[in-house]
Amino acid sequence: MINKPPAARQARVIDLTAAPGERASWDRPSVVVFAWSVVELLLVTNAWQISSSLRVKALRLFGAEIGDHVVFRPRTRVKFPWKLHIGDNSWIGEGVWIHNQDHVFIGSNVVISQETMLTTGSHRHRSDMALVTRPIHIEDGAWVTSRCMVLGGVRIGRSAVLRPMTVVDADVEEDTVSGGGSREVSKRF
Repeated sequence: MINKPPAARQARVIDLTAAPGERASWDRPSVVVFAWSVVELLLVTNAWQISSSLRVKALRLFGAEIGDHVVFRPRTRVKFPWKLHIGDNSWIGEGVWIHNQDHVFIGSNVVISQETMLTTGSHRHRSDMALVTRPIHIEDGAWVTSRCMVLGGVRIGRSAVLRPMTVVDADVEEDTVSGGGSREVSKRF
């Protein structure tokens, strides 16, 4: 008699057609969301549209709270402008993606550099892939350098600096320089 090995247990697969939350974060009628998609494409994301003030006006028209003297460079993306809050004198660099399924609060005199992504949404990966959102708070004077990724639930402290390509999944203390391969932290000033 030959002993056969027991059948291997197969990993469970979540049926994504049953995943809750596809439109849970919209907070607006679908006509508004679709209208924003068109305006974003023509006036905000469009690399040929060179007017920062026109981008800001379009965002404000759809509910964004944006202070004075804010600069929005070309190729920026904003998922839901009605969940965006920016203080005075801040700069949003070229190619920044604000995927704000929850609120994003950016203080005054903040720099969000090129190709950075701020994302407030994720999914319950152990059960049903339902949407989970948490806000992002970036305090006055912070600098999120190029190609960083800031995840929901994070607070970046006043005058903190994140080195390029940092993934931020925990709070960052004020007046520090952090990130990079070593994740070391030092004082900024």
